[in-house]
Amino acid sequence: MRVRFKMDGGFVYLPARSEPTTIDTDDLSAEEAKELERLIEAAGFFELPETSTPPRGAADYLRYTISATTPEHSHTVHLTDPIEDAHVQALVEFLEAHIN
Repeated sequence: MRVRFKMDGGFVYLPARSEPTTIDTDDLSAEEAKELERLIEAAGFFELPETSTPPRGAADYLRYTISATTPEHSHTVHLTDPIEDAHVQALVEFLEAHIN
């Protein structure tokens, strides 16, 4: 599985955070790869709508773009803070921890 993750927005521009990061499960430890696959499944990632409606006044909130590709699926979602679904939030936190 290959996941591309990009963050933008927020109060402060941080160049390292605004560059997309690609995470390939082949490049992770077996434990991390299994955790990423579990998080994708728990979030129902491939069934999520492509875009979420940002809350009113969301100009300074962080925005996330997540694309995941497997041999069977390819899907991209665009999310805006606050993320209410705990499973999707856990996925975002995992991906944030793996920003280059």
